[in-house]
Amino acid sequence: MRDRSRVNRRGFVKGAAAFGVGAMAYPWLPARAQGVPLEFDGSKFQLAAPEPNPKSGGVLKYGITMRPPHFDFHQSGTINSLGSQGCMFDNLVRRDPRDSGKTIIPDLAHSWEIAKDGKTYTFHLRKGVQFHDGAELTSEDVKATFDRIAKPPQGISIPRSTLFAAVSEIATPDKYVVQFKLSAPRPADFIMGAIASGWNGIVRKKTLEDNGYNLRRVVDIPGTGPFKSKRRVENEVWVMEKHPNYWNKAGGLPYLDGVEFYHALPFSPELGSSLLSGRVDYARLLDPGSLRRVKATQGMSGTDFYQSVIQATWMNNKKKPMDDPRVRRAFHLVLDKPVLVDVVKDIAPMMVGGFIYPFSDFATPLPELSKRLGYQADPTASVKEAKALMKAAGYEKGITGLDYLVREVASFKLWSQAIQAMLQQTLNVQTNIRTAVESVWFDDVNTGKFDLAVGAIVSTLLDPSDYFNAWYSPKGPQNYSQWNNAKFNELVPQIDTEVDPKKRLALIRQAENIMEEDPPLLPMSWEKINDGWYNYVKGHRPKDYFGIYDVVRLDTFWLDK
Repeated sequence: MRDRSRVNRRGFVKGAAAFGVGAMAYPWLPARAQGVPLEFDGSKFQLAAPEPNPKSGGVLKYGITMRPPHFDFHQSGTINSLGSQGCMFDNLVRRDPRDSGKTIIPDLAHSWEIAKDGKTYTFHLRKGVQFHDGAELTSEDVKATFDRIAKPPQGISIPRSTLFAAVSEIATPDKYVVQFKLSAPRPADFIMGAIASGWNGIVRKKTLEDNGYNLRRVVDIPGTGPFKSKRRVENEVWVMEKHPNYWNKAGGLPYLDGVEFYHALPFSPELGSSLLSGRVDYARLLDPGSLRRVKATQGMSGTDFYQSVIQATWMNNKKKPMDDPRVRRAFHLVLDKPVLVDVVKDIAPMMVGGFIYPFSDFATPLPELSKRLGYQADPTASVKEAKALMKAAGYEKGITGLDYLVREVASFKLWSQAIQAMLQQTLNVQTNIRTAVESVWFDDVNTGKFDLAVGAIVSTLLDPSDYFNAWYSPKGPQNYSQWNNAKFNELVPQIDTEVDPKKRLALIRQAENIMEEDPPLLPMSWEKINDGWYNYVKGHRPKDYFGIYDVVRLDTFWLDK
């Protein structure tokens, strides 16, 4: 496993040398990342490809899963949305594609100032930026975008709204100035990281107003991004063309004339064969076998990297027997996690972990975790404890007829069968597998139409203050289990605001222990991603990505052929 340094996905602007413009250094912050500068003047900064003399022209053929549950990417939590839509939008600030997204650089905002008290973030917008429909970007569009994200209207659910819980007001003192005002200071790296998330692309205020602030059915949402929608065929292809009035003229972006996204299921042989046969130039979410063949093929390259996703089974706490924490812990204990990782090893690269990113400094180290009940290579002790818990809960003879909702993905279908067998053989728990496409799966888990549900969810940041709130808190938009633990709820605000690293880690460990005893979900594994491409595809550096949701714009991509 690669060693993730402290300056990783959550590392930020590193000073003037990174951009060729002035910056004032900001001291190290306790949230594990190099801090952003309090003031940054990027008025002369223009992004360009990392290689010298990039060529313009050509159409990139990209293989990726793109069966979105709807078209409102702010409301989504799947690569099926952002993987293809991301190139249509810009951010206020963004992650740098030249260093795998480690640092934050200017985007629609060329400069910023952060007040010394940490409570006001001021951004200065570029002038003359045009949406795809010809309208000029103003601070009102930024405000409307983030107002909806931070405080979603009735009927709108946005997984990343919890990132902006400390934002009390978004002000527009000028047509080209926007301010985020916080009720209390938070680490600057956390706030800037939230704003720079690839999910938080800017849309028009008028677009939101015209559609009642719900963009689920709007296929062609006007963005300011380097590419705009040209043609879409459901479950087949989405063709993008170059935005002729894109603002980054000095950098010459975008280089490509267009992008054709071809749909293929993640980790499927079909995706691998489409790349190896030359039908696509780049493929994301390759199966391990295809990655090995790509690396062995002259003129091709491939890599893997950690992914900001937990693979899990949710338990509907509003239904019996999952309303009993003893049953939830019993289920958690009998899932043989090393076996579950092994079950899908030929389909998807996974690793064992608990409720916290296992490759982060926040998590219990894997050697220590592997000694804990529920994670041991020998499950005997875990099964014994689970049976005792089921007996105490009144289910010694087992449970029948549980509805097990499964996403239409090869790895999930394999896992559901393995978990079905584990529950049956160890606890006499019988489940009925029900497979559903993404749109149905997300609708059913959001409305509680399941007993158990296997799938995956994504976080924006590596920091637990992000996903603890989004995944495990009572009002968390991705708390599909509807889990509610009073002791955990008391800890989360303390974790969010604690500035001492040692004290904060101790609080995180307490939260982890609570989840082990009363699981909010059943962690199965944590994901890695395989990418493959032909060497003529330039302008990208995915080797050290953390996640696949931030550097998705393709504006620096170019074809050397």
